[in-house]
Amino acid sequence: MPETRTASENRDTAETKISIDINIDGSGDSSIDTGIPFFDHMLTLFARHSLYDLTIVAKGDIEVDYHHTVEDVGIVLGNCVRKALGDKRGISRYGWSILPMDETLSRVAIDFGGRPFLSFKAPEKIESIREFSFGLVEEFLRAFSNNARANIHAEVLTGRDAHHMAESIFKGLAKACDLASRHDSRVRGIPSTKETL
Repeated sequence: MPETRTASENRDTAETKISIDINIDGSGDSSIDTGIPFFDHMLTLFARHSLYDLTIVAKGDIEVDYHHTVEDVGIVLGNCVRKALGDKRGISRYGWSILPMDETLSRVAIDFGGRPFLSFKAPEKIESIREFSFGLVEEFLRAFSNNARANIHAEVLTGRDAHHMAESIFKGLAKACDLASRHDSRVRGIPSTKETL
């Protein structure tokens, strides 16, 4: 059985102070405090459905805007996932999810192949969830993709309610990450013909 895959990282800037600990081989336990209640809810869902154990403490200039905190959490979380995966030996590498949330249906696919790219598609002019702009979901995913060095395609196939659409994306990302980061006994070495990821 491979060793437990964990990582920790701190980011301290003039705009945010962030600390994250992750255990990819966890059971979905989490302690999340970003100062943004809806974002805390989404990250708690991400941990629960990815089965990653996750501790996040973030203090940002949320009196100005939520953007800096959301983006920087995505940066640090992406870095932590990349570090925890190590050389990616024996992982499935690819993961995907088609996830329903009431009237919403979202599709999320991920490749931990070392090439960051985000494709994000959702209806235009989605209302905010209280003060949380739906556009921040895309900003989080872009920061996560760039720093996890993952190719992510996320699309809201159908949906009307902003909360449901955001929740479906975060849960879909979680399930895709769970599948992609799993060890597969059939995978010999690094899952790439290049033999490096």
